[in-house]
Parts: sequence; structure tokens; C-alpha cells
Amino acid sequence: MVEQVLKAIEERGTFVLSSHARPDGDAIGSALGCAFVVEALGKSAQVVLSDRVPPIYRDLPRAGCVVHAPEVNGRFDAAILLECDSVQRTRLRGLEGKMLINIDHHSSGKPFADINWIDPSACATAELIYELAQHAGVKVTPQIATCLYTAVLTDTGSFSFVGTSERTFALAEELVRCGADPVAIAQGIYFSNRLPKTRLMGAALSRLQNEGGLAWMHVTRADMERFAATEEDCEGLVNYALGNCGIEAAAFFRELEGGRWRVSLRSKGGLNVASLADEFGGGGHECAAGFSLDGPLEAAQEKVLARVRAVMGGQLAPSSKLQAPNDQQRAK
Repeated sequence: MVEQVLKAIEERGTFVLSSHARPDGDAIGSALGCAFVVEALGKSAQVVLSDRVPPIYRDLPRAGCVVHAPEVNGRFDAAILLECDSVQRTRLRGLEGKMLINIDHHSSGKPFADINWIDPSACATAELIYELAQHAGVKVTPQIATCLYTAVLTDTGSFSFVGTSERTFALAEELVRCGADPVAIAQGIYFSNRLPKTRLMGAALSRLQNEGGLAWMHVTRADMERFAATEEDCEGLVNYALGNCGIEAAAFFRELEGGRWRVSLRSKGGLNVASLADEFGGGGHECAAGFSLDGPLEAAQEKVLARVRAVMGGQLAPSSKLQAPNDQQRAK
């Protein structure tokens, strides 16, 4: 399939690249890395995203050139969409009628484009971009290596998610050889939180509840306003629920406008949260996925947690259920 992608690129001159809304490390790193590869082949490449590049990725090479817009403007011969299971996931207008190339590694990936390169065995979409560069004979520069290493590091949960293998570490090693600085990249991602995120984390953790191997917590729009937090500050908070001993799956609920809730699911590998998210109209990885649904909070939690309980079955121990203090109790 990589040959088809490369042939399509060689036959065209101008490309728009994009990924899903609320882009994560693999979305950003793969899009930027792919843009470098396309340009190395003598083509024109522009990355356009419906949401802004999160702060922790804004120091990546050419991240400052990413266009943040609700639609694609200009003349492009084709669009390369990374980490998307549909055009709609980009939340971009203007892609209608364009030649589409779909590059994805999710098990929930769908063949919606003219060319579909979907490889669930890859640890990240960035691995496929590295393979594309190899087949194209493009030198992996330090800039490309930095983008792709960032994607691999974040999408594997710092090499802790299911699917991390010898092949993953071989890829990471090669990217370091090509110029990626693993220390600088890790510090930029994991040691550069904004204070609003830390304060928001405190609010979320104060509501942490668990039932056997399942944990969950939430933040409201009022919390976001009180701490001057942004949507980007919510990224990764669910991992603090998952990181507790004995917890196998975690859910994080964030209040959106219009009474809806954004749900982030995480697993240590014993539960395929991508399939669960798909049931609610979302998607993701086996160990990291998400979706949105209508509130109120109690109803949203009941629907999601009931489904997780049903899938986890006997793994849960109701007798170990702990209740977080409510807001009135915390105020005392």
C-alpha cells in the first residue's frame, strides 16, 4: 500500500495535510513529518487543522506554519488525512471532491478515501510516515525525526501501551540516530504543564471514584473557568486515574457546551476501549479512545460506566467501591 501512496504523491504537485479535531501527539507529529517528506519529494505541502496545535507541541519543527482554520482554502491536488476514520473527523470544510489519501494505524480505521493505508500493527501513524520516507528514498532529517519520535512517544504512552514491541524500540532508536533528542522531547511534553492544568487536575482528582478495576472522574465548565483552563489542559488527565494500583480502566468526563460531555477512556490493555468508544460514535486505540454524548453528568456516567462494567464483567469488585466527596463536603 505504501507504493500506492508514494505513486499518488509523485503524480501530483500540491497537497493539504490534516488530522482529527483535538489533535494529539501522533496527529501533530505525523502531519508535520509527512509534510517534510512530501516537500523533500519536490511537492508543496500545507498542514491545516480545525483546532490549534496544543502548547506542548508548538516547539516542533514547522509547527508555527500550521494553519488553524475551519475550512481548506486554496488549490490542492490532493489531501492526505492522518489518523482519521472519516473526513468528518477533521471538522474541516472544503475537502469535498478532492482526491483523498488516508493513512492510519487505528484498529477502528475505515477505508473512506481513494487510497487507504491502514496498518493496525504500527505503533503510531508516525511509523507509517517513516516507512513512506524509506520507500521514497527521503533522508530522515533531525526535523523529521523529532516530529516522528514525538508521535511515537506519546501514542505509545511513553512505550507503555499494548502494541509496544521490539519493533517500536527499533524505530525509536533509528529516529534518535537520525537526530531526535529523546530527553528534550520528553521534557517538553511531560515537564511543561501550565499551572491551570495542574489546578484542574486537582479538581478532577478530588472527585476520583473507583469500583474494583474501574476508576472515573470529571471536571465541569465552572472548573475550567475558575482555573482559566483550556481544552488542551484536559489532555492526559485521565491517565492519573488509570495510574493507580489495581485500576485496569479509567474514564474522564469533561463538560462541553450545550449539556454534552466529552469522555476519554484509557485501559492498561485488558479492555479494548476503542471498541467501546465506537459504540458511542467515537474511536481511538485499544488502550486510548474517546467520544462525546449528551448529559446530564449522572446520565452520561451511568451509560458509559454500565457499558464498561458489562465488558469487564467479573473483573470488578463492588465491595471495593469508594465514593469521592461531593462539592458540599469538600467545601466544609
